[in-house]
Amino acid sequence: NGAATRRRVKLYMLNEERQWDDKGTGHVSSVFVESLNGIALLVVSEADGSTLLESRIQPDTAYQKQQETLIVWSEAESMDLALSFQEKDGCDEIWGKICSVQGKDPSVEITQDVVDEDNPEEGDDTESETGSACGQPPATDSLVLPPCELSWLGDLVKVVTSPSVLSIVGKRERLVGSLLRQGYLRRVCTDLFRQAEEADDRKSLGQLHEVIRNIFYLNNKSVFEVMFADDVILDVIGILEYDPAKPVKANHREFLLNRSRHCEVLPIQKADLRSKIHQTFRVQYIQDCILPTPSMFDDNQFSELSSFLFVNKVSILNDINNDDKLMTMLFACLRDKSNSAERRLELTMFLKELCNFSCLLEPPEKDLFFKSLMQHQALDCLTPLYSKSCTQLRSALTDILFAFVDHSPVLLRDHMLKETSQDNHQLLINVLIQQMCSDPDPEMGDALRLAGLIRILVDPESMLTNSQPSN
Repeated sequence: NGAATRRRVKLYMLNEERQWDDKGTGHVSSVFVESLNGIALLVVSEADGSTLLESRIQPDTAYQKQQETLIVWSEAESMDLALSFQEKDGCDEIWGKICSVQGKDPSVEITQDVVDEDNPEEGDDTESETGSACGQPPATDSLVLPPCELSWLGDLVKVVTSPSVLSIVGKRERLVGSLLRQGYLRRVCTDLFRQAEEADDRKSLGQLHEVIRNIFYLNNKSVFEVMFADDVILDVIGILEYDPAKPVKANHREFLLNRSRHCEVLPIQKADLRSKIHQTFRVQYIQDCILPTPSMFDDNQFSELSSFLFVNKVSILNDINNDDKLMTMLFACLRDKSNSAERRLELTMFLKELCNFSCLLEPPEKDLFFKSLMQHQALDCLTPLYSKSCTQLRSALTDILFAFVDHSPVLLRDHMLKETSQDNHQLLINVLIQQMCSDPDPEMGDALRLAGLIRILVDPESMLTNSQPSN
């Protein structure tokens, strides 16, 4: 009859392989079950009359109605169930019963604010014995998140901190997919945070901190790309200021925007390069100063974050090195004798930072970088600067020379050999020896470093393995 057809369902259960098992086709009703002491969903098999399901409607269980003919819920942490109805009217009827028990409006699509891992797909092609299809199980490629509103933050916290989600790779991936879908994560980081901070809603701000902190542990590249976008990253940093475990709010944004000195040593014309430099500085700050240090047992905890920084630094170095106008300007400024001590130090520290980034390059790219420095006569620019009195400047110069030697001592040996044929030229090797002998440090820190540099340059063993004329 019509009632039987309306209530005809397929029962599905999610197995350990995250696939939906068909537990049979039957007819569902909501009845009072004395043994369960409450209203229950009862599914009786149409094949043999056996009971396929007897599940009490719990007041705090999250039931979801999906695509008009599907009801999904978790019976326990490890048991996910779904009823796929043959007709929409039958689904509406049972959904009304569930909402009535829980005191919810039947117009809602989720009765509680917990995660549901399942999403329905369209009906399958499998026919029953009577030729009618009851649909197919929900897909497992996403998690259903609560509405992106301040009042639902507590439920979002439950989702992103759930051990059953974070400990299983498949569930983590589905959580990532849901966060990225329709700009959900961006709205959490920007819209919700700005609303909460403007209202000084400390409870919501603490919940946002819990959400974002745990999202970092997802360690996902696509998530980081959203969170570190130019119009989002400062909001993310702002959220991380409101750690409910600390009595005093941090001031990370005030430090980054006002107290940290962003010095543009050279005019960078490319807006995307300038943006990437600022982004890299802020992400590095998050990694070094805000996030907890990964334990020695979990070095890969923030591996994608480190990878994000790595790619950015390589891109920055390549963009600068490929900008011949910018590189020419750098060394022209270093040669300018009218520079103030502060300006000389800024330029030298900039070059030192480029050399530090070079250790991230692949050997062919690294070789091109140092050859570019030699073409701009970098060593000729640096040698006279050793005569300056600034200790920080001389230490940076030594760091730059070590970068050359670590890449290839032959570069410095060739340069020193060429110097001997030039008149009225201050030899770099003599400058290094002089600096080593006149180190004012009682512990001879700089002298020992310079001695190590010279030893590498004159080490006969390293020369024997190379047929370069300078050796």
